[in-house]
Amino acid sequence: MQSPLPVRDGVNATRLRLPDEGPWDTAMDYMMHRWGHIDPQGIEDRFDAGEIVGEGGVPLTRHTRLEDHTFIWYYRTLPPETRLPVEISILHRDDHLLVVDKPHFLPTTPGGTYIQESALVRLRNQLDLPDLIPMHRLDRMTAGVLLFSTNPQTRGKYQVLFEKRQVQKDYECVSAAEPAPGHAAVEFPVVVRNRMTKSRSYLLAEVVEGEPNTETRVERLETFDAGTAPGANGTRPRLARYRLEPHTGKTHQLRVHMASLGLGIVNDAFYPDLLDKAPDNFGKPLQLLARGIRFVDPVSGRPVEYCSGMELSEAVRARSRAAAEAPARTP
Repeated sequence: MQSPLPVRDGVNATRLRLPDEGPWDTAMDYMMHRWGHIDPQGIEDRFDAGEIVGEGGVPLTRHTRLEDHTFIWYYRTLPPETRLPVEISILHRDDHLLVVDKPHFLPTTPGGTYIQESALVRLRNQLDLPDLIPMHRLDRMTAGVLLFSTNPQTRGKYQVLFEKRQVQKDYECVSAAEPAPGHAAVEFPVVVRNRMTKSRSYLLAEVVEGEPNTETRVERLETFDAGTAPGANGTRPRLARYRLEPHTGKTHQLRVHMASLGLGIVNDAFYPDLLDKAPDNFGKPLQLLARGIRFVDPVSGRPVEYCSGMELSEAVRARSRAAAEAPARTP
């Protein structure tokens, strides 16, 4: 259902469904029941100012009866946010699509404590594109290629591509070069298939018994020293850069699949072990990058590919170490 209120400050109006029945005579009574303990005067002021509307944009009053509307819309009061020290790079823009490199730590869409500090709201405000809508999502901690629709008239054509899985994506990550103790050796490339579900104890994904509903192809691209001191056996720990091709799109799929191989992604605070919540460490981003995306453009009919211009920091450090340690060439 389309909101009768326009986007304001890059943020959509909030939609609230009113109950069909209950001990409330008016819509305001119900809102007082929900949020009156927080800001009762603010709720009254919004009704008096006509800032809460129903279907068709009709302003509600203090006396609008509960049964008069099924949905109402209003603008939330946005809390102050500290700007995240990351920036979005634009890779492509035309009359239908906006393609960007989303940085680590920035969520795709508003949620929780991140409203203005989301890729969607930043871009709407920066580019004056109130109709901007993401075609897919990346986790807050994942960086890389992200597509947005800029044109409501052609949006459905791109949505169909994702619904029918006609979009190919590939990712890169940095993990240990060898599986952790207790895990079998891996011969690459390998295809990981298993059944994933949301954990009941926490908002995480976990592997369970049953028919596989996820699939990822994993290829090792290069290995390099981890840059740490040798272990007890005298060998220096090794890391590797991997190419990941998901054939399904479950939440946290790539992170879970790498952890299931004993190759948890560097700086992953969720998998294989859930770490205590801590402030963002911008010097240690999750080493997972949405490298590229490919599809046949439904408007032009031509194959297109968009590639990230970013590099995973651990791979960059490894190349720098290797270059510094390489013997100088004699002229």
